[in-house]
Amino acid sequence: MSSPSPHTTDSDAIRILFIGAHPDDCDIKAGGTAALMAAHGHAVKFVSVTNGDAGHYDMGGDPLVERRRAESTEAAERLGIDAYELLSYHDGELMPTLEVRRDIIRLIRNWNADVVVSHRPNDYHPDHRYAARVVQDAAYMVQVPNVLPEVPPTDGNPVFLYYEDRFQKPYPFEHDITVAIDSVVDQKVHALDAHESQVYEWLPWVNGILDEVPDTPASRKAWLKEEWIRSVSETARTSLSKWYGAEQATSVQYSESFQLAEYGHQPSDSEIRQLFPMLSRHKAA
Repeated sequence: MSSPSPHTTDSDAIRILFIGAHPDDCDIKAGGTAALMAAHGHAVKFVSVTNGDAGHYDMGGDPLVERRRAESTEAAERLGIDAYELLSYHDGELMPTLEVRRDIIRLIRNWNADVVVSHRPNDYHPDHRYAARVVQDAAYMVQVPNVLPEVPPTDGNPVFLYYEDRFQKPYPFEHDITVAIDSVVDQKVHALDAHESQVYEWLPWVNGILDEVPDTPASRKAWLKEEWIRSVSETARTSLSKWYGAEQATSVQYSESFQLAEYGHQPSDSEIRQLFPMLSRHKAA
């Protein structure tokens, strides 16, 4: 069996790097997949390109950064992943500069990533758009020896994927890879629960539902699951049928989808099953 990417062999752990614009983006978009990958013994890292210092209505600056850093560390422990790193760029002020690109190149190389996942470049939030842009700008450069020569280049390109989103223009998200997360959905909720400043304070405040947040830990998690964990869409279920088979796909309640980027290593379906080992156990008929 051939290796699924330029970095991974049959006996090696798959190395996957999730990049979000803010602390909690990776958890929201891919917490279930990350937990499954970690449970299979693979290397998983979350990165927030900004430090989250603007994401609150009643606090900010360094105190909020430290709070969000602690929340991220706790979320990583709850998911069982290897690391959760926050870069130092200000929340709400991210720009696709050469400095940020170099940081992303360095992260991808140092993690020796087989798979890199980030936002699509069309998004409501400028930080999301520019995080996507710097990942895109870094994608080819990670393998160029004379770019950031103090860090050894990758041996070829990783696979680059996009998180799912709801935006339709210039084109809607495509469910190329869909992972069933029913077995870890409560673990994902447990990880999101660690981001108290966001899921119980900031985001409810933004959405005008702060008064609806329950008081007790158990009721908060139940509310969080209902508010934040969506059921499987029809387009996602079609993708589930491809990867798990039609019979099993009908019973899946929760999933996370990813779109293949048009840059980086372009994997075959068999390579995707190697990179996402939870799929290889459920080959469609």
